[in-house]
Amino acid sequence: MTVRIGYAAGGYDLFHVGHLNILRRAKEHCDVLVAGVVSDEMLRQVKGIEPIIPTEERAEIVRNVKCVDDVFIERVPEKLDVWREVGFTHFFKGDDWRGTDKGRRLEMQFATVGVEIVYFPYTVHTSSSHLRRALELLQEDSASLAGSISYA
Repeated sequence: MTVRIGYAAGGYDLFHVGHLNILRRAKEHCDVLVAGVVSDEMLRQVKGIEPIIPTEERAEIVRNVKCVDDVFIERVPEKLDVWREVGFTHFFKGDDWRGTDKGRRLEMQFATVGVEIVYFPYTVHTSSSHLRRALELLQEDSASLAGSISYA
């Protein structure tokens, strides 16, 4: 019997229930689950965002999620390069990628090496992007409030 090695990559910045959901669902579809934590450098390069929680801390958080068997820190932008290092048989992604140019490109690349892509429902109401925007608004409100206080 072939061991099904699953891979679920993400920034996992501001860890939330959407992250937990994809990891839980991924574990249901494989024997071994490796969570790929995208490094600070790759988040800056690929997504153009500044992570709030540093790579090593995000990896430690994800490493301690019960359904995760191992963690791999992604330091290269190409998922095929990651596959060469990790050797996964299944790649898990949120369904917000399904039907997109980047999703189709990934599907074509992985088809050449026999990796199956499995999509899971994206948690729309909670995302790191939403949390990041909420924090920015709080900071703006705090700065605005601080600027309007006069000390007589």
